[in-house]
Amino acid sequence: MATALKRIERLSGRVVRVLGCNPGPMTLQGTNTYLVGTGPRRILIDTGEPAIPEYILCLKQALNEFNTTIQEIIVTHWHRDHTGGIGDICKNIKNDTTYCIKKLPRNPEREEIIEDGEQQYVYLKDGDLIKTEGATLRVIYTPGHTDDHMALLLEEENALFSGDCILGEGTTVFEDLYDYMNSLKELLKMKAGVIYPGHGPVIHNAEAKIQEYISHRKIREEQILAIFRDNFEKSFTVMELVKIIYKNTPEHLHKVAAHNLLLHLKKLEKEGIIFSNTDPDQKWKAHL
Repeated sequence: MATALKRIERLSGRVVRVLGCNPGPMTLQGTNTYLVGTGPRRILIDTGEPAIPEYILCLKQALNEFNTTIQEIIVTHWHRDHTGGIGDICKNIKNDTTYCIKKLPRNPEREEIIEDGEQQYVYLKDGDLIKTEGATLRVIYTPGHTDDHMALLLEEENALFSGDCILGEGTTVFEDLYDYMNSLKELLKMKAGVIYPGHGPVIHNAEAKIQEYISHRKIREEQILAIFRDNFEKSFTVMELVKIIYKNTPEHLHKVAAHNLLLHLKKLEKEGIIFSNTDPDQKWKAHL
């Protein structure tokens, strides 16, 4: 059972969480959006999904309650449940200047359009500092979940806004496991005390949670490597490996398992541990 989260909650002296009001299997209780700072203008991290009037009401209420406005908007990555609310915020929450909306560029770079194209992203880079009264955020490039994903270190609290790299409950999905594992290792080096995740409750034992994520992936990788070690002259298709590793998993879930396994194989190939042929029926083999 998912932990119940309040729609508006002050989490620390400089962090207020406003829930995106978009619960679901992938978003858990909803997207966590955060107002960061202590002054009359604060940074908003992430914006939830489009066309969620309850979220706009909650955000307005939070701004009222804490007597503040939005200095700028930062989105952790391009997914719709993080960028989707930008247009509604711009239309419904008046500001004395045009909202500045920041993110990391896609990699490889591609054009990104916000809603009707009236506004454009201001692109950040790894290591950039974003400041507001009472808070300094440092950009940390953490690809893997997506190619443009960033985490933000709140320097005054030694706390991480992890986006979808780490969730408050369960594990996350990723596009590139090699990059994702490297990102987790980078976050581990930060030695943060607290994680404010993109979904789910606050994580108070940050290092243990990151270590748990790393271990979870390593266990699966070890299962794959054991098959190649025991059959070092054999080649395997992804589905052949799925049938061995996920033998106790219902067959209708094998397709999802195959996608997950393929990401592991691509990581091991990048590391030079295994290689694949270019046949239509792709097979994988251990490097001797």
